Amino acid sequence: MKKKLLLGLALGAMVMTTACGQAKVSNKDSADTSVEETSDETSETKQATEKQTNDEVTELPQLEGVKKGDTIATIHTNYGDIKVWFFPKYAPKAVENFTTHAKEGYYNGLIFHRVINNFMIQGGDPTGTGAGGESIWGKEFENEVNLNLRSFRGALCMANAGPDTNGSQFYIVQNPDIGDEMKSQLEELSKSDEAFSESNGTKISFSKAFPSKVVKEYEENGGYPSLDMNYTVFGQVYEGMDVVDKIAAVDTDQSDKPKTDVKIESIEVGTY
Repeated sequence: MKKKLLLGLALGAMVMTTACGQAKVSNKDSADTSVEETSDETSETKQATEKQTNDEVTELPQLEGVKKGDTIATIHTNYGDIKVWFFPKYAPKAVENFTTHAKEGYYNGLIFHRVINNFMIQGGDPTGTGAGGESIWGKEFENEVNLNLRSFRGALCMANAGPDTNGSQFYIVQNPDIGDEMKSQLEELSKSDEAFSESNGTKISFSKAFPSKVVKEYEENGGYPSLDMNYTVFGQVYEGMDVVDKIAAVDTDQSDKPKTDVKIESIEVGTY
């Protein structure tokens, strides 16, 4: 994985191309699926995102930890268990989609088909290729982007082929260290009032996107800042990051697919 991330005005703007029904991401350091983009939901999502990004960062629930009464899920894999909790307040559709699929056994037996050490692990595609999967509604659904949820290490996020193309695929951010260069860039950006355009056209200042408490979390615990505001974060690992790290370290082929299957045996949804 390339440690050097060019934030600048192109922060998180991954170049997407779609051909023959399969979306391919030109930047290796992004989460991709083959789900096609729809235009009727994009306008609504853009308006919602504009409202969200015009709000201040008032909460960072990922940093508060799991609490009694929270909905949780245990992802049972052949490498061990990964436990996550969810944020339905900010990403209701993504949470409903994942937990419903989990309860119905949709993910049982599927593999993590894309694994990149010091980046993320991705699964949830019944075809195991990155080209399949659908939501519980049988169609793509919109991004639920919010400044209060970030791509910190352990973040559970929806993989997609561009804005508003979410289906069944998800990924967990694994990167443990953003590196000195990224730390320096984030500290600089946290003081900048310069604005950049997100992939959906929304403009936001760097200082607003990366306040000091967000920068501190990235610096101390890792994550992937360039994914912020471009993918839906809907959950967070609270136990089992050692399992995520073990999965991330497996041998992979040239397409980042593990040479030996890493399987999701089942996902158990419950209450903490």
